[in-house]
Parts: sequence; C-alpha cells; structure tokens
Amino acid sequence: MADIRELWKNSERSDPPELQFRQAIIDAGLQPPSEVILDGKIHRFNSGSKGRHGFGDKSGWYVGYSDGIPAGRFGDWRWGVEHNFVADIGRKLTAREEMEFARHLDEARKVREAVEKKMRENVADVVDKIWSESAEANADHPYLVKKRIDPNGARVTGDGRLIVPLFNADGEMTTLQYIDASGGKLYHTGGKTGGSYWRIGDNEDSHIYIAEGFATAATIAQVTDKACYVAYSASNIPTVTGLLRDRYGPSKRIIIVADNDANGVGKNYADQASAKFGATVIIPPVDGMDANDYLLAGNDLSALLEPPEQTFDWLLDGNDFRNSPAPISWLIKGWMQNNSLMMVHGPSGSGKTFLMLDWCLRLAAVDMENRDWCGHRTKQTPVAYLAGEGHHGLRGRIAAWLQHHSVDSIQMWISKSGTDLNTNEGLVKVIENIRALPVQPKVIVVDTLHRFLLGDENSAQDAKTMLDSCAVLMEEFDCTVILVHHTGVSEEAQHRARGSSAWRGALDIEVSVKPGNSDRPIEIVQRKMKDAEMQQSKFFDLKPVTINGWRDEDDQLVSSVVLDPANEPIRENKKSSKVAEFRKRFERAWHASHRERDSKGRPFVDRNAMMDFLTGPFIGMSESAAKKALQKDPSRMIGCLIDGEIVVPFGNGWSATDAAMILDLESQCR
Repeated sequence: MADIRELWKNSERSDPPELQFRQAIIDAGLQPPSEVILDGKIHRFNSGSKGRHGFGDKSGWYVGYSDGIPAGRFGDWRWGVEHNFVADIGRKLTAREEMEFARHLDEARKVREAVEKKMRENVADVVDKIWSESAEANADHPYLVKKRIDPNGARVTGDGRLIVPLFNADGEMTTLQYIDASGGKLYHTGGKTGGSYWRIGDNEDSHIYIAEGFATAATIAQVTDKACYVAYSASNIPTVTGLLRDRYGPSKRIIIVADNDANGVGKNYADQASAKFGATVIIPPVDGMDANDYLLAGNDLSALLEPPEQTFDWLLDGNDFRNSPAPISWLIKGWMQNNSLMMVHGPSGSGKTFLMLDWCLRLAAVDMENRDWCGHRTKQTPVAYLAGEGHHGLRGRIAAWLQHHSVDSIQMWISKSGTDLNTNEGLVKVIENIRALPVQPKVIVVDTLHRFLLGDENSAQDAKTMLDSCAVLMEEFDCTVILVHHTGVSEEAQHRARGSSAWRGALDIEVSVKPGNSDRPIEIVQRKMKDAEMQQSKFFDLKPVTINGWRDEDDQLVSSVVLDPANEPIRENKKSSKVAEFRKRFERAWHASHRERDSKGRPFVDRNAMMDFLTGPFIGMSESAAKKALQKDPSRMIGCLIDGEIVVPFGNGWSATDAAMILDLESQCR
C-alpha cells in the first residue's frame, strides 16, 4: 500500500481511503464496521439494522481495492441496497484512473454476486426446511391475541415464536420473519427482504390492499374480506406495488394502507408508490397509529378502508355528449372567442396596439351603428384594458378612433400602470379593481405581456405562473384574456411570440401583426385557431386623423392614426420567379458553352460546361453549391427546370424543350 500512502501524502486530502470508505457507509445510513480492509475480498458486518428492521445479524457487506485509485462497493443484503465508492484524492480522476475505477467496481460486483448467490441458495434451503417442519400457529398465540387477528397460515417455532414467510415475485421463499410474544421481530440471517412479500386472503376480485406489517395486513384482510399483501417495511412498499402492478395490469385497483408514523415515513413511501404506479393511499387519521391500532382503539376501520360508493360523473357518455350542442360563442366571429386565451404579437411598431384598440373599441362602443369588423359580426361587450406603457399616446389613439367612427360612449376601462400579474399581490389588485367596476368586462387585455410579468418570458416556469393568473381571471369573470406580446428579433422569429414555447401551447387563438411598408399594407395573420377554421389574413393601412379640439403646447393641431381596411396586395408567384431565374441561367450557360446542340438539334448544355459556368466569374458558386444546383430536387436549379418542363435530361447534360425558350435562343443566334 506504499503507492497509496504516497498518493495521499501528495494530495490535498488528510483522511486515508479506509476512513473515507467507512464514512461513505455511514452516509448511506448503515452502521460501519470498526475497521475497513481494502484487500479485494468480501467482508460482512452488522449494519445496525436491528433498530430499524428488527434484525442484528451481519447483513452488511463491502469489497474494497487499494491498488490505483481506492474504490469498491458496499451494501446490505437484507434489503437489497448497494452503493459504489471511489476515494476522493483531491483532484479529478484522469481517463486512465476512471477506467481503473470501473474495473474495480466490476470486480467487486462479481465478488459480491458470487457470495450472495451461494448465501441465498443456502438460506432458501434452510428457511424452506424450517417452514415445512414448523407447526401451524393457534389462535391463542400471545401475539395474535394481543393484535386480535387470526393466524392466517402463520406457523410457530419450537420456542414459541410466530413465523411468517416472505416470497419473491416467482413464488420462491426468500426468508422468514420471527415474531415473539411481545411483538419483537427478527429476520432469518442472510435472507433477502427487499422485493419480497406475502399475501393474506384470496379475494382479489375488485381491488387489493398493501400494508407494512403482518398484523396490519391480517387486520385489513379480516375487516374487508379482501386480499392484503404484507410488504414488511415502508421502504419496500414502492417495490411491492410495482411488482403487483406488473402482475395485474393497470385496471386493478391497488390500495396502500400506510402507517401514520410520527416522522411521515409511511406516507412518504406510499405516496412514492402511488405516483409511480397508480394506487390509492389511505392513512389512519390518528397520529402514531397503523390500521390495527386504529381498530383496537374502537374506530370504524371498515368505513375508513371502504368508504360508501361514490358517484362517478367525470366521464360523460359520448352519445349524450354529441347530442348536447355547444356552438362557439364569438365576440368577433372567427377571430375572438368568448372565454378563451388569446395572444396578439408582432415586432415593435408593427401596429399591434392599433389592432387591439380597433377590436376593443368596437366591442366597447355603446352607440356604434355598424360595429362589424371587416365583415365579421361583433358583439357589444365591456372591456378592461390593462396598459403597462404609453398612456399619453394611448389617449390620442382612442380619441382619434372614436372621432373617426362617430362613437360618443364606450364601456372600456384602462389601467393607470402595469403590475406583476403573475404574483399574488398583482393578481389580487387586478381582480379587486375589476370587481369594483359597474359592469363586469368580457374581455381583459394585457398590453404588453412584458410589463405585467415578473420573471423571464423565456422561462417555462415563469410562463406557467402568468398563464395560471390568466386562467384565474377567465374563471373569475367568464371572460377572454388577450396577451399582447413582441416577436423575436431574427427574421425567422417574426411569425412567433418571443420567449418560451409554453406560451403558444396554452393559447386558444394566436394572431400576429406583420408591419407594412411603402409597398405593402399591415397584415393581420391567424397563426392558431384551436376550435374553428382558420381565417384569411386581413390588411390595413394607417389613416391619419386630426383630433378635434386637441392642440399641443405650440398651438398645433394634434393627430393620430387609425386602422383603415386595405386591399390584399398582389403576391408574386415565387415558383414562377424561380423558374424564370433558372431559365435565364440555362440560356447564359448555353451561350457560354459555345451554343452546343443535341442530336435532335435542340439547345444543349453538357454537365461539365454547366459546372464551369456556375463556378465561373458570372455566378461565382462554390463547387459543392454548383453540384447541388444540378440535382433533380425541384427546389434546385436543374430539378426546377425539369419540373417546369423547360429542359429534359439528355446524355451527360440537358436539352431545352420549352418552345418559347428555344425561339428566344434561336433569335439570339441570328
């Protein structure tokens, strides 16, 4: 071990590997041996399990190696726990040392498996012999009398201790539990308890129970006349539940009856099993009691374990569901649905606030003669507009819209400022102020999301808190909530909202505003419509409106703008444009290749000549890009021309077949 000592002498660690190994055993919740020997052999020790599980034999084990980086494995055979160990040498392991560590672990595993296999085989034979030679227990056994339970097939040893068996999933007996008259419990030395259990009772028709101890399980089986499985410990409940779920499938109802321990251990393991495998958890409502204690204290255990039959109406019959019409309630037909979550997004300056005001003011207008929006029927309804910024400009925009549409009165309320809507304080502030309004709004606008969100819009967790607040508002006021948000900065992000993908997933309706320019009007695009058909885009220009009676500090008239419907622009046929571009390239390549012709007299360009042209000074493609351009994929140059019936493959190149192009080329040769 001189190499190890030298290693420790030169490292930052002061504690030798043996002490580290011993501490690792302590950290795993086991009582360590007084001395750890790193000799590659398996060593057994009393793991201190007696206080926890009722046995005191040497079920703990470890295997340690001292060559290279000290490492090994340790665990407890009784409960099937196992841990790896590698010494901390004050620095990160090298790749070679990592390989050495892995080799040590594999060697330790093989040593442990060989010893365990031999030990388990011996124990299985011994406990089977003890069980078969033991007499059946009588009902007058002191422990059974104390717990007021039947023997249920338990047996007794020659010295009068009760014996109950443990079986694995294959039905093989793995060990025995011995229970004395006062309730003290011991397991047979060397047997395996983890993953083992015992069934009391045969009735498994509707549901089955799982309990920790023998007396508890026997009590449950007697009270319910249903089968109850003994897991023998709280920590073994998740494993047993998983085994039974695998055996019986998802349709079997499994009920775990956990002990009401002061430290909550029983509930903790029962909840783990329930979450992972799907099971009902029942716990006696009195601290410190298990099901047997609860019954002996005079309580109605039957009522606790088998409550009155419930009425299940969560799932509806499909025929009745179909025959109950539930048409969509629209606020703006095809665009804004009642009691829904919407988002309107667009880049800064795109006109999204103008769109929101156009929608909201139409809804809120009391005396508007024709409130339809672009031919879509619109209902009159109150609106709460939570504005987080730009209040000065907002006043002018509202005034301009009301003047332009000859509207005198609206049922619309605007917030003075933003607030953190995804906090309890902010949400309560919004709810209380809306409740105080003379009428309850059917639309609540949050403009913009950034001004009302505490946290990071890229965080799914922060997004969830805001979405939860929106759900509360929708539930409280039976209204639609509209979030106004920005798009990303990059070109490819202009069609989606900025931040977490959780936003879009939660939406019923998503609308984006594409900014206009000198050649194109503003475009309103539906990106998502959950329960109805998608609508065609709408187009608008911004129309200036001089606000009557408004003047600035220089006595100049004040103006704003409103959305004004525009015609859909004529869209260029991108495919035709691409075909025209590629056709022109083919013509130029033909001239550059000395105007070759095929055997039929058609203009022809050889592959090599086309490569020279594309990579030459006129086009300047790289060789790899030019090769892609010659592929038959319709998105590539040659593939596009073939798909458009402009050229056809011929020999080691392509011949022109389009009559118009051939005439052009012929005329250019004259």
